[in-house]
Amino acid sequence: MIPLIQTRLWLARHPARSVTWTLCLGGALVSGLDWEKPSSAGETAAAAHAPAGFIAGTERPSGSKAAIQVAGGWMVPYAEKIPGTDVTFWMVPVPGGQFQMGSSADETDRTADEGPAFTVLVEPFWIGRYEVTWSEYKIYMAACDLFKAIESAKLRLVTPENEADAVTAPSNLYDPTTTFSNGEDPRQPAVTMTQFAARQYTQWLSGLTDHFYRLPLESEWEYACRADSTTPWHSGAHADSLESVAWFADTADETTHTVGEKEPNAWEIYDMHGNVAEWVLDELVPGGYSRQAGLPQPLPEALAAVWPTKLSPRIVRGGAFYDDAAQCRSAARRGSEDIAWKDIDPNLPKSPWWYTEEPALGIGMRIVRPLNVPDKAQRRRWWNADIDSIRADTNGRILQGRGARGIVDPQLPDEVKKAGLGG
Repeated sequence: MIPLIQTRLWLARHPARSVTWTLCLGGALVSGLDWEKPSSAGETAAAAHAPAGFIAGTERPSGSKAAIQVAGGWMVPYAEKIPGTDVTFWMVPVPGGQFQMGSSADETDRTADEGPAFTVLVEPFWIGRYEVTWSEYKIYMAACDLFKAIESAKLRLVTPENEADAVTAPSNLYDPTTTFSNGEDPRQPAVTMTQFAARQYTQWLSGLTDHFYRLPLESEWEYACRADSTTPWHSGAHADSLESVAWFADTADETTHTVGEKEPNAWEIYDMHGNVAEWVLDELVPGGYSRQAGLPQPLPEALAAVWPTKLSPRIVRGGAFYDDAAQCRSAARRGSEDIAWKDIDPNLPKSPWWYTEEPALGIGMRIVRPLNVPDKAQRRRWWNADIDSIRADTNGRILQGRGARGIVDPQLPDEVKKAGLGG
């Protein structure tokens, strides 16, 4: 039987209209910063009244220039504190709409995998104003020892019945000098995590906050990066324009930098070019966008996605501090090299959470939160290991005591405190 896939999209530029897509396919769906201050009094008020970033009603929230109207109300910027900590991260809304994904055939320095260009229809979502920083990621890293302490105390035991919802915490770093070779300032972007670790981070964060966070689709990332621009970089058509918005080979002095120091794009998103390249969900496949370009246009984002079926190459976007301007273009793509990027890891199995090689010093992440939340099974698909080798390596490392697994929900911080665990 041919499945029917329905996606409802609310377009910010046409808030009174909704577009419903019904597609017939003959197969499966390819379907904080504690130092940051609000940019305006309007954002402060919006965040105070809408901790989830949504304000109901038809009247624009007072003073919030970044508010986006959707069905039933407004998406607004918001700050979220990681429960049990003083660490806060900021999310900003991105309007629904459509754009041309990939680069045109005449764009200088384009590569074949950036085409053929095609049109994508994107649903509204929130995206991290900044790349995930050490202040955020180190809390997740600490979950390894915390989960072990919880297990020893016979609390929140992982059982066959709840194992599908358990979060894995990464092993403690056996050689921190590699991961922290460019420093570990709380405001610097976290680096060297695998895509699996990035996905598990979003599951951990989702459990604590009760909001659905995940990695971006590649189409969401490029759409947010471009922010309505059509030039090679959101800053303009010439590489010189990149200096004001990006830490890259010409400006970075061979190191990462604290997030938010350069100018943002038109949607107030920082460091989309350079600093660290950012994980997206998709796999890099031969033929570029041939499949997507051959389907009816515009193509809903769920059908543009390429869910991974192999360990690598999976896609990172935006370029890193060591990349030249061409590699930081909005359409530029890089595929991961899992085996090569773990070459000097002396453990067997090699870590499913950490890379050890120099290219990964520029690999980080940024999170998104969709307006429309999928069901539980689909959420698990975004978070969990998706191939047997990752599952086997994870289980092997946990059996060795290198890594841990636990159940995470909003009640966890209070239970840990009451039990006297976790410091």
